Amino acid sequence: MSSTSPITSPNSPLFLTHCKITLPIQLSNDTVPEKVVVQKNSPRGVHFRRAGPRQRVYFEPEDVKACIVTCGGLCPGLNTVIRELVCGLSHMYNVNDVFGIQNGYKGFYSSNYLRMTPKSVNDIHKRGGTVLGSSRGGHDTHKIVDNIQDRGINQVYIIGGDGTQKGAYEIFKEIRRRGLKVAVAGIPKTIDNDIAVIDKSFGFDTAVEEAQRAIDAAHVEASSAENGIGLVKLMGRYSGFIAMYATLASRDVDCCLIPESLFYLEGEGGLFEYIERRLKENNHMVIVVAEGAGQDLIAKSIPVADQLDASGNKLLLDVGLWLTHKIKDHCKSKKMEMTIKYIDPTYMIRAIPSNASDNVYCTLLAHSAIHGAMAGYSFTVGMVNGRHAYIPFHRVTSTRSKVKITDRMWARLLSSTNQPSFLSKEDIMEAREAERLANRLPVPAGSSEHTKKHSASVLSNGEK
Repeated sequence: MSSTSPITSPNSPLFLTHCKITLPIQLSNDTVPEKVVVQKNSPRGVHFRRAGPRQRVYFEPEDVKACIVTCGGLCPGLNTVIRELVCGLSHMYNVNDVFGIQNGYKGFYSSNYLRMTPKSVNDIHKRGGTVLGSSRGGHDTHKIVDNIQDRGINQVYIIGGDGTQKGAYEIFKEIRRRGLKVAVAGIPKTIDNDIAVIDKSFGFDTAVEEAQRAIDAAHVEASSAENGIGLVKLMGRYSGFIAMYATLASRDVDCCLIPESLFYLEGEGGLFEYIERRLKENNHMVIVVAEGAGQDLIAKSIPVADQLDASGNKLLLDVGLWLTHKIKDHCKSKKMEMTIKYIDPTYMIRAIPSNASDNVYCTLLAHSAIHGAMAGYSFTVGMVNGRHAYIPFHRVTSTRSKVKITDRMWARLLSSTNQPSFLSKEDIMEAREAERLANRLPVPAGSSEHTKKHSASVLSNGEK
C-alpha cells in the first residue's frame, strides 16, 4: 500500500494532540484505490490514504506559520484555492499566521512575503489569475528551504503543475534531510488536465466551458461562408483533453486533432481528403486542434532548433497558423473556393474566474490539503475515483496523463465528428500493448502483441 510521508506516525501519541475542530472525523485507515476497474488477473494495485480531518493533529494551531505559493501558468480557480486555504486555516483551525509567497518559487528567496487574512482574500475568487503572481523556473531548493527555516515556516502549500510538484518533492526531501518539522502540501494545477493519478485538475471544466465560445464563433463564421472552415486552436501541449472534451460538448466540430493521435495530410484517409468530402457534404466545417498536435509534421516542413521555456518545456510551433496555410495551399492547388477563419483563444480560456463546479472542487482540494498538513503529512492532494486522497509526490510526477486512443471516450469523439481515426491496425496494436505494459497485465496466449516492445508512456490514465 502506498501512503504519504508523515512527519511522525499518525498513530503515535508523540507530538500529536486531539483535533479540536467540530468536523466529521475521517478514520485514518480509510484508503482510496488508484484503479476501480481492472481485469480479473490484475494485481490488487495501489491504495492512497483518504483525505479529510484526523482524530489527532501534529501542529498546535497557535504554533502554525503557513505559506502559500503559486507557480507556472495561469488556471481558473487559483484565487479560489488561495482564498480557501487562508479561510480554512483560520476558520477550521484558528491559524492566524498565513503568508503568500509572491511571483512563484523565486519569491521565497526574494523575501516577497505577504501576510494574508480572511478579510484580505474575501472576494478574490471572483477574479481570474492569481493575486500572488506566478512565474516559471526560479527553483533553488537550498535557498527555498533556507528561507523556510529562517522564517520558521512549518506548513508550505504549493499550487502548480507537474514541474511545480517535482519542485515540491525536492523541497520535501531537503526538509526531511535537515530534520525539520515542516509539512509540504502540493495542490496540482494544470489547464491541460495531464497530471497523473488524479481524476482531473481544477479549472479544467471552466476551460472547456469557455472554449465553447470560440468554437461557436468558428461555427458561425464557417456556416456563413461558401466552403467555410472554422479552425480553433486550444491548449494541450502533450495531452488533448481540452480539445477532446470541448469537441464532445460542442457537437458542432467536424474534426479534432490531438497530440496522442498522429494524423497525416495527403493521400487516402488523410486530413485533406476528409476536408474535401466534408465541404462537399455540408458546405462548411469546424476543426479543433490542440497546440501540441502535428508537431512532427511541422518540424519536417519548417526545420528549427528546439527551444525551451523557463520551466524546461519545449517551445511549440504554432500548429494553428501552419495548418491554416497548409489548407489554403491545398485548396488553391485543387482550385477550390474556400474561406478559413482561424481563432486562437489559448489564453482567454485560462485567464477567467472558475465556474461554480470548479469553485466547489477548489474548496474541497484546499480543505483536504489543510487537514493533511495539520496531521503532519507531506503529499499531493487530488481526487482519485471520486474520492479525495493524499498521493505521494513521485506518483504524480513520474508520468503524464494522456488521452487513450483505444479508449471509449476517444471512440465517442470519433462517433461524434465522423472523422477518420488516422490510425492503422499497427498503431492500434501498439497503443494496446503500451496500455498492457502500463497496467502490468500478462500478454494473452497466442497474441501477436507479445513480440512488440513499446514505452508505457504512450498512454496513461483514462476512462475504462
